Amino acid sequence: MLHFPVLLEESVDFLISNIDGKYIDATFGRGGHSKLILSKLSSKGHLSAFDKDPDAIKFSKNFNESNFNSFHDSFKNLTEYFDNKSIDGVIYDLGTCSTHFDDPIRGFSFNKDGPLDMRFDNTKGTSLAEWLNDALEEEIIEILYKFGDEKHAKIISRAIIAERAKNPITKTSQLSKIIQQIYPEKKNKNHPATKCFQAFRIFINKELEEFELSLDAAKQVIRKNGIIVTIAFHSLEDSIIKNFFNPSFKSFPKDIPLNNIEDKSFRCIAKKIRPSDEEIYKNPRSRSAIMRVFQKI
Repeated sequence: MLHFPVLLEESVDFLISNIDGKYIDATFGRGGHSKLILSKLSSKGHLSAFDKDPDAIKFSKNFNESNFNSFHDSFKNLTEYFDNKSIDGVIYDLGTCSTHFDDPIRGFSFNKDGPLDMRFDNTKGTSLAEWLNDALEEEIIEILYKFGDEKHAKIISRAIIAERAKNPITKTSQLSKIIQQIYPEKKNKNHPATKCFQAFRIFINKELEEFELSLDAAKQVIRKNGIIVTIAFHSLEDSIIKNFFNPSFKSFPKDIPLNNIEDKSFRCIAKKIRPSDEEIYKNPRSRSAIMRVFQKI
């Protein structure tokens, strides 16, 4: 299955203010945004792309443009590659690439049997199977509540602990079956394992933590009047975005006769843009997407 970028035209139109500028696609995936960005840049413009997924970086080698390069690294490390105030725009298309779910070997899908991995970068770090078979019950509960808002986290965690005492949980089908068998609501429109798999994926890849670090880095490398475009699919991602770009205030003690000073580094130029009904019909994944756009002041 191909990966269809969400809000593609809209996001790139906001991103590019200078066709000779330098831009970052912080979440390359399968290059949908990168391809369109490059088509709009002049030969003087330049695009750099980041992705933790080695398969994504391998795919990026199909891009032969001389004004494009890619980095197999987390987007939290932008400042290691770029100088302060050197970039005209950064785009984030958060979450997963649909190709992750299509390949059972990657271990993201509860509908396809494969190793219980879920790492974006499967060349290093801890797989979900390794963590899940050693984690405390309280740790599993916390992850399911925190990142999945799973109301049945306690009974799911107990079932996981009981099952792994008999056999290690190493396959996606094992975990999916455990959750499905004990899940109280049997007639949900969504698969009972949906929230759990999402929560474990976010945790294993440190998605929210690294996104916050990346926004801090983007704030440093973006130049005045530069653009940051975010496309979020999860309420926790969107909360990070809103909190990060909200103005902060420098407060003075009550005995100092000065008003608090508002520190506003960005202004919002597009708030809560959602996909059209037509796009949602063509790409159901897009239904939860929220795009926000900010300009450096």
